[in-house]
Amino acid sequence: MPEGDTIHRIARSLHAALAGTRVRRLELRGRSGPRAERPRSGATVTGVEARGKHLLITFDDGVVLHTHLGMHGSWHLYRRADRWKRPGTQARVILEVDGGTTAVCFAPSLVETTRGAQRPRLVDDLGPDLCRDDPDLDDALARLARLDPATELGVALLDQRVAAGIGNVYKSEVCFACRVDPFTPVGALDVQLRRALLETASRLLRANLTTARRRTVDGGLAVYGRARRPCRRCGTPIRTRRQGEGARSTYWCPSCQPAPRVATSCRSESTPTTANATTVQRDPTSPAARTTTDATSAGTPTRTPRRK
Repeated sequence: MPEGDTIHRIARSLHAALAGTRVRRLELRGRSGPRAERPRSGATVTGVEARGKHLLITFDDGVVLHTHLGMHGSWHLYRRADRWKRPGTQARVILEVDGGTTAVCFAPSLVETTRGAQRPRLVDDLGPDLCRDDPDLDDALARLARLDPATELGVALLDQRVAAGIGNVYKSEVCFACRVDPFTPVGALDVQLRRALLETASRLLRANLTTARRRTVDGGLAVYGRARRPCRRCGTPIRTRRQGEGARSTYWCPSCQPAPRVATSCRSESTPTTANATTVQRDPTSPAARTTTDATSAGTPTRTPRRK
């Protein structure tokens, strides 16, 4: 599934191509298409923005087009003579504007339009967007505190109502950077460590906003997709296990991330960023470390655990 950094990159590309142009055609396919709100003839695209993993295209007559790419979706930009890279049967949104540009959204999990005071409900429910420069971490911490204390950390990090933008990759990478077992109940984490996790997530997401080649450590990713390969810090084989209602794959190093209480610097020596490290007190019983897209299929966005 595209994560917050990917959606922000897509939004920038669409904004550059569409903002300020007049709509020639907007075709919405699928069961909800005939009933959906549409911008008036000749309406202008005023902007495209990302909210976590959600993408919003606004028009000057108050219509907002909301998409969520889910697991297999993508937005593509084409000129008139271009050949589409995915089958036309997968196209759910076709937006043609003056100048010969057409934006096509293939196989999203969600397409909806609203008008005026109406707002996309799923977007209103989102927590602070960690891809932005100044996310409200106090708000995110308050939202995290309202979860069931037994909720596993990896599940909580994917809850977009707590903080928006974290997906399966960053879930594993953030836990590794902070040396926390992703299966630790959030109730076992103190406030300082919770803040450090969110700060780290925001730092890593923002470090990848301008590149499609995602990196969290030198060489690429620390643990995600590296099951049975040696840990980049200590050489222990990386483990993987399914987690949460969606049975999403979680990756971690059992030596660097012992359960249940761990605390240390959330800044990896090789993380590609200059932000200051956030340090939390280390559990004296934990072993020291020996060394250091575009885009989804019809359905609904990933479900997250209910709050108490």
